[in-house]
Amino acid sequence: MTQHMKTAICPGSFDPVTLGHLDIISRAGKIFDRIIVAVPVNPDKRYSFSVEERMDMLRAVCAAEGIGNVEVDRVEGLLADYARRKGAVVVVKGLRALTDFEYEFQQALTNKKLNPQLETMFLSTNAEYMFLSSSMVKQVAGFGGDISHFVPECLLAQIQSRLCPPA
Repeated sequence: MTQHMKTAICPGSFDPVTLGHLDIISRAGKIFDRIIVAVPVNPDKRYSFSVEERMDMLRAVCAAEGIGNVEVDRVEGLLADYARRKGAVVVVKGLRALTDFEYEFQQALTNKKLNPQLETMFLSTNAEYMFLSSSMVKQVAGFGGDISHFVPECLLAQIQSRLCPPA
């Protein structure tokens, strides 16, 4: 019996990358052979960081954390189609709270309908990151608050320079 390499996709806006994102990527990396961290290209959404900046931040933090089986890529179009092209068998999503579940469940069912071979796996977030979101990081930073406990250390200066008001 031959063993197939299992590829998983961790999609997200990562605007900016948080310790919660890193936790899910790191844990998924221990379960699957290959992780594709997928950054969507969505022209209808306003981001604080460009697709390229978000991809660079993800590469930097995965390298700093020694997560070697990660590839960072952009996704244009439907995730279900992207997964098929990449040979991915599962989408890994982090769930913070029940409020995340309804939306994520709807996405999972839609992806399954569009790509019957694609499964969705939910990882519950680490308890210390349950409150953490990119939106919350932007809000705290926008008021000049300390975000050092929310984002990876290697990205702190870059994120602060973009999101924090000038002193």
